[in-house]
Amino acid sequence: MARSNKERTEATRLALIEAARRLFVEKGYAETATPDIVAEAGVTRGALYHHFEDKKALFRATLEREAKAVAAHIERVSRPAGSPRAALLSGASAYFDAMAEPGRTRLLLLEAPAVLGFEGAGRIDRENAEDALKTGLSDLLGPDVPAGRLQALTDLLSAAFDRAAIAIEAGADRKAYEDAIAGLLDGLVRA
Repeated sequence: MARSNKERTEATRLALIEAARRLFVEKGYAETATPDIVAEAGVTRGALYHHFEDKKALFRATLEREAKAVAAHIERVSRPAGSPRAALLSGASAYFDAMAEPGRTRLLLLEAPAVLGFEGAGRIDRENAEDALKTGLSDLLGPDVPAGRLQALTDLLSAAFDRAAIAIEAGADRKAYEDAIAGLLDGLVRA
C-alpha cells in the first residue's frame, strides 16, 4: 500500500531528527555537520532545508522530541501517590529513569543550554515539564504560597533534578541523590 505525501513527509522529518540525535550524541552539536546528518538519514540536503530552517532548528526539534519523551515517561510510570511528597519523589525517580536513556542528559542538559542559551533551553523545559513540577510543589506547600515564591522554588528544584541527573550520568550514586531530593522537599515543608 502506497504511503500518502503526509506520511512520507513525516517519515522524512522523523528520519532527520533520529539521524541528528545519533550524531549530536556521538559528536556534539558543534562537530555535527549537515552533510553528515543527511547522509545518516538517507535523504537529500534539500529535504533537510524543506523541513528545518537550519541545523539549529533541527537541533531544537530533536530536543523537543526528547523533552516530550521525558515528560511522557514521567506521566506513564509515576505512581499515583497518597501524598504530594510521595508524588514528587515518584516523579523524581521517573525523571532519573527517563534521563538514563543514552545521550539524553548530554542533549538536554549540556548541549541545549550551550546551543540555545539558557532561555531557549528553559523554554523547552517549561513547555514540557514545568507545570507538573509546579503543581506538585503547590500541592506540597499549600495554596498560600505566593506565585513568585512558587516559581522560584520550581526553578530551583528543577535545577536540582538536572544537576542530579548529570551527576548520576557521570557515575554518582543515584540513591544518594534521591535521598537528597527527599531532604530538600522535607526542608521546604518545614520552612
